[in-house]
Amino acid sequence: MISPLLSNIYLHVVLDKWFVESVQPACQERTFMGRYADDFVMGFERLEDVHKVQRVIAKRFARFGLKINTEKTRLVRFGRSSRNGGTGDKPETFDFLGFTHYWGRSQKGNQVVMKKTAAGRFRRALQAIKEWGMEHRHLSMKEQQRKLNEKLRGHDGYYGVTGNIRMLSRLRYEVAKLWRRWL
Repeated sequence: MISPLLSNIYLHVVLDKWFVESVQPACQERTFMGRYADDFVMGFERLEDVHKVQRVIAKRFARFGLKINTEKTRLVRFGRSSRNGGTGDKPETFDFLGFTHYWGRSQKGNQVVMKKTAAGRFRRALQAIKEWGMEHRHLSMKEQQRKLNEKLRGHDGYYGVTGNIRMLSRLRYEVAKLWRRWL
């Protein structure tokens, strides 16, 4: 078992430096990579570049004794939809770090990548609060309220990003319903 700090340094060499020094110069169009701990997302403008990287990344990881998780790996078409609303394919969504990423419109009308709480994470948070409430119904109302507010503030601290107000509000609504039921 490698500590999170060491694994982060290890992946910096295995993945980050390799992507910047080898992958990006070999690609014909723009690319990007976002990584947090051992999760990462790569973006490519050209499908040919994707296929090149797919052919070599598993070998690269194997050379360092690592494996790509095939259950979490998938190819997603994630480009802007056509401006005129034509019949082009609608871009897919993907989950990363507890958020579902999708294309939306900013207040100025520009197409932007939006984030909302992933459905699985929302259900898990609600279930955890439900279980907590069932076990702590004996507490005073004031103490229950204090603890529930604490849990919601913690959730907001992570999921409180621009454009996610609907999911945050929905969690508050569902928690209020649960609390009324407990009382």
